[in-house]
Amino acid sequence: MNILQITSLLIVMAGLFGAINYLVLKLPAAIGILVVALLASFGIMLLDLAWPALGLADTVRSTVLGVEFSDALLEGMLGLLLFAGALHVKLSDLRAQWRLVVLMATLGVALSTVIAGVGFHWITGMPILIALVFGALISPTDPVAVLGVLREANLRKDLETKIAGESLFNDGVGYVVFLVLVGIAFEGAGHGESNGDVLESAALLFAQEALGGAVLGIVLGWLTFRLMRHIDDYSLEVLLTLGLAFGGYELAVFLHVSAPIMAVCAGLLIGDIGARDGMSEATREYVDAFWRMIDEILNAVLFLMIGFEVFAVALNLDYLLAGVMAIGLSLVARFAAVAIPVLVLKPFRAFAPGVIPIMTWGGLKGGISVALALSLPEGDWKPLILTATYVVVIFSIIVQGLTVARLANRFGREPDLV
Repeated sequence: MNILQITSLLIVMAGLFGAINYLVLKLPAAIGILVVALLASFGIMLLDLAWPALGLADTVRSTVLGVEFSDALLEGMLGLLLFAGALHVKLSDLRAQWRLVVLMATLGVALSTVIAGVGFHWITGMPILIALVFGALISPTDPVAVLGVLREANLRKDLETKIAGESLFNDGVGYVVFLVLVGIAFEGAGHGESNGDVLESAALLFAQEALGGAVLGIVLGWLTFRLMRHIDDYSLEVLLTLGLAFGGYELAVFLHVSAPIMAVCAGLLIGDIGARDGMSEATREYVDAFWRMIDEILNAVLFLMIGFEVFAVALNLDYLLAGVMAIGLSLVARFAAVAIPVLVLKPFRAFAPGVIPIMTWGGLKGGISVALALSLPEGDWKPLILTATYVVVIFSIIVQGLTVARLANRFGREPDLV
């Protein structure tokens, strides 16, 4: 199948599964599409067991593997999704929460990576460096899943900003940490480099990716904003934002800086300064509507693809058991990533009692973790990592995603909370 046929199939199925969810399951849109896709996948597997001559499961599996989920998300959809998410987070709101957001996106990601990695090493016996790679790919919360849930939860603005801002930035930082650890675990070893050389290279790579991505996003966003100030044509300005998201992401990849961080920084600048000082009221409405539509469509397609990625997973009982244990491990790691930054800042500002449980349970994992697991070099440990990651992601999206709004509404809407 060519790219146009695959795209057409994904959109048709996303629409069909979305309709089934709307009429039957009545779950939140993205989660419902994922559930229907999972049920369809298991149905195909059962049908294949009953009538193996049909070869149905093998046909679907070859189609799923041919889509290259990792490339489609990391090199295509992710830039648009992060840009769209960042457009709707105001810098003025983020500025009030920046200390917690920065601590959770740096110290929190580091703590989560170490706790999840060391725990997974203990559970599975895999080498510690490879286990830390698993910790890195399971630590980022998925802004796509998180922002989708926030729309349903109707949280107070300050709490919504904490969760959304932290999710957008820890995704980019987590991706950089993943790249650094993969370089050490799969490339740095066995090349005659000393530990000091490897660590120095890792630090330089982190600085280049993270800082370079932020600078590129700010520069491109600022240039686009300056251009838009001289234009009053909503269709052209929408096109400029689309060019910024697409072109900026690809330029970041070419320059070997963090494309996710670039997309977030550019989106924040255009969504705040650009919308306020560079767009007319009509343009703001069209840009907002356009990017909300892009966000909804890509969300639907992404969750559909996650549901069918079960065909890429090794359904081995030992692997599945490790995945179930990894669910608890990821929650403990997420709790530490939230609680410690909050405790560090508590002497300097007040926090609502519900911040830690809401942000722990609301730290949903998603397609980014699956894509990173799929992008790992082939090896003995990859099937185990992929299966465990998939189990954690499915639990996170379905169980946490369907209950976090209730938890948030219980703790996060009290008028006396700060």
